[in-house]
Amino acid sequence: MRTISEEDRLLLARHERAVRLSIDAVEAASGASLSTETPCAGWDLRALLDHMGTQNRGFAAAARGGTDPAVWVVRRAVDPIGDYVRSAHDVVEAFAACQVRTVFLPEIPPGQFSAATALGFHLIDSVVHAWDVARSVGHAIDLDSDLAPTALCIAEAVPTGAARLHPEAAFAPALEAADTATTLTRILAVLGRSPEWRPGRA
Repeated sequence: MRTISEEDRLLLARHERAVRLSIDAVEAASGASLSTETPCAGWDLRALLDHMGTQNRGFAAAARGGTDPAVWVVRRAVDPIGDYVRSAHDVVEAFAACQVRTVFLPEIPPGQFSAATALGFHLIDSVVHAWDVARSVGHAIDLDSDLAPTALCIAEAVPTGAARLHPEAAFAPALEAADTATTLTRILAVLGRSPEWRPGRA
């Protein structure tokens, strides 16, 4: 059995809270139209939820030692809200039971990462997409004081440069944020999200 350090335990706990944040945001959006615009350019709420569910399944498979790239192919869910929630619980369970040291993430070059690094990737994805969903339907998210600095540290480690200009890039070029801005605002800005985004307004 893989030995879990205290640092790993803390990251697992923060990851679980980040995923719970996304579950809460998705469940709160259950009455919204799936054609609602989101901060993710070109994606309505259905497309965003389908993407999020696929990412959860991909990371869960990776945490279990899977290497099949087909898991990462987005599929249209019949019940996007329920599908997302189920996939979210699954990815938390997968990382909690992870026994592999290296995981396969085909969408992120070079494709092989430590389990802890992959956990960080999924944590920040969960936080940002929780905000995406919440903002799309006029809600807000609240990062607790323990999760927030971890999420910011991970966000600031995301590579910048020309790669962010690619149409398939996970994050847009970083935006400016005031030193006095909230941690969530700084996370959004460094990952290319405008904290001022509203449906119908870039």
